[in-house]
Amino acid sequence: MNKIVEVLPDTTALIQRSLEVVVEKIQAAIAERGRCTIALSGGSTPKPLYEALATQDLPWGQIHVFWGDERYVPADHPDSNQGMARKAWLDRVQIPAENIHPMPTEAADPAIAAQDYESHLREVLQGQALPALDVILLGLGDDGHTASLFPHTAALQVQDRLITVGNKDGQPRLTFTAPLINAARYVVFVVAGANKQAALKEIFAPTADAMTYPARLVQPQGELWWLFDAAAGQAING
Repeated sequence: MNKIVEVLPDTTALIQRSLEVVVEKIQAAIAERGRCTIALSGGSTPKPLYEALATQDLPWGQIHVFWGDERYVPADHPDSNQGMARKAWLDRVQIPAENIHPMPTEAADPAIAAQDYESHLREVLQGQALPALDVILLGLGDDGHTASLFPHTAALQVQDRLITVGNKDGQPRLTFTAPLINAARYVVFVVAGANKQAALKEIFAPTADAMTYPARLVQPQGELWWLFDAAAGQAING
């Protein structure tokens, strides 16, 4: 694993640097393999990044978009990660509909939906026992969670699946598992805010409990990027 850590002066600079990194990785994947597979994160931090990506001149037909996690709500629900990304980015560019791969949230049983998405992911990324996405974007909760891998939940222990059911206060979510995240060529955390400092100190500590701070589970085979604004970055610079 190659870990790169950058602290930017403010959130504007953080989003600009995140844009540069993501565009560079998209272009590299297309140059090397003819397409880029990217998984998106939810939350408020990446929204301006998606809005910035919508202004870029990229070969949209060669980009396939997935989601690293999703609340178990309809796509038009205000809490939908898919809905947010579509409004901020995907609906504003000429990306083919078949290149957008949202997590299904219609089944009565989220476990069935997780199986369906895993099957679909394997179909798109065929030929790999453990599929390697090119880019996975991740955020960080102030409790140390990432994707929908929450502290002390069963999802953290899943090693034999690509997609599983996460749990947030009794509400199911679909989420990438740690093995799928760690198979990626590039994992990019985009983290803003002083409220992340306590968790970051544990995540970057030499030893700490990954069941309590799940982002410690992210140790990809490829590059791991941590991009911070100054407020969040104080945790590792202080």
